[in-house]
Amino acid sequence: MINAQGIMLSVQGHDYFLSYNRVPWMQDAPIRSVLNVQMSGPEAIEWPDLDVDLEIDSLRHPERYPLLIKRNPLDYVGV
Repeated sequence: MINAQGIMLSVQGHDYFLSYNRVPWMQDAPIRSVLNVQMSGPEAIEWPDLDVDLEIDSLRHPERYPLLIKRNPLDYVGV
Protein backbone atom coordinates (compact mmCIF):
# COMPACT_ATOMS: atom_id res chain seq x y z
CA MET A 1 0.00 0.00 0.00
CA ILE A 2 1.18 3.49 -0.83
CA ASN A 3 -0.55 6.62 0.49
CA ALA A 4 0.25 10.27 1.18
CA GLN A 5 1.99 9.45 4.47
CA GLY A 6 4.18 6.53 3.40
CA ILE A 7 4.39 2.91 2.33
CA MET A 8 3.08 -0.28 3.94
CA LEU A 9 5.47 -3.13 3.31
CA SER A 10 5.07 -6.87 4.04
CA VAL A 11 8.36 -8.67 4.63
CA GLN A 12 8.76 -12.24 5.88
CA GLY A 13 5.20 -12.35 7.20
CA HIS A 14 5.36 -9.01 9.04
CA ASP A 15 3.86 -5.66 8.03
CA TYR A 16 5.82 -2.43 8.40
CA PHE A 17 4.81 1.16 7.73
CA LEU A 18 7.59 3.32 6.28
CA SER A 19 6.71 6.96 6.80
CA TYR A 20 8.06 9.45 4.26
CA ASN A 21 9.62 11.19 7.27
CA ARG A 22 11.76 8.07 7.63
CA VAL A 23 12.30 7.30 3.92
CA PRO A 24 11.99 10.69 2.19
CA TRP A 25 13.66 9.46 -1.02
CA MET A 26 10.50 7.45 -1.80
CA GLN A 27 8.00 10.29 -1.52
CA ASP A 28 8.52 11.58 -5.05
CA ALA A 29 9.65 8.30 -6.60
CA PRO A 30 7.54 6.80 -9.40
CA ILE A 31 5.11 4.20 -8.07
CA ARG A 32 6.56 1.61 -10.45
CA SER A 33 9.98 2.09 -8.83
CA VAL A 34 8.59 1.88 -5.28
CA LEU A 35 6.74 -1.33 -6.14
CA ASN A 36 9.93 -2.86 -7.57
CA VAL A 37 11.20 -4.16 -4.22
CA GLN A 38 12.94 -7.48 -3.63
CA MET A 39 14.89 -9.44 -1.07
CA SER A 40 18.61 -8.79 -1.09
CA GLY A 41 19.91 -11.80 0.79
CA PRO A 42 18.23 -13.19 3.91
CA GLU A 43 18.34 -9.98 5.98
CA ALA A 44 17.83 -7.06 3.59
CA ILE A 45 15.47 -5.65 0.98
CA GLU A 46 16.29 -3.45 -1.97
CA TRP A 47 14.69 -1.11 -4.46
CA PRO A 48 17.02 -1.49 -7.45
CA ASP A 49 15.43 1.35 -9.45
CA LEU A 50 16.00 3.76 -6.54
CA ASP A 51 19.41 2.40 -5.43
CA VAL A 52 18.02 1.93 -1.89
CA ASP A 53 18.82 -0.96 0.46
CA LEU A 54 17.42 -1.49 3.97
CA GLU A 55 18.24 -4.09 6.58
CA ILE A 56 15.15 -5.91 7.81
CA ASP A 57 16.31 -5.23 11.37
CA SER A 58 15.92 -1.50 10.64
CA LEU A 59 12.23 -2.18 9.95
CA ARG A 60 11.81 -4.14 13.18
CA HIS A 61 13.79 -1.66 15.31
CA PRO A 62 13.85 1.77 13.62
CA GLU A 63 15.03 3.40 16.86
CA ARG A 64 18.38 1.66 16.38
CA TYR A 65 18.83 3.19 12.93
CA PRO A 66 18.43 6.97 13.05
CA LEU A 67 18.84 8.65 9.72
CA LEU A 68 21.60 11.23 9.81
CA ILE A 69 22.80 13.49 7.06
CA LYS A 70 26.32 14.78 7.42
CA ARG A 71 27.37 17.70 5.29
CA ASN A 72 30.55 17.26 3.34
CA PRO A 73 32.79 20.37 3.06
CA LEU A 74 32.63 19.93 -0.72
CA ASP A 75 28.79 20.17 -0.81
CA TYR A 76 27.54 23.13 -2.78
CA VAL A 77 25.15 25.38 -0.89
CA GLY A 78 23.47 27.83 -3.25
CA VAL A 79 22.71 31.38 -2.18
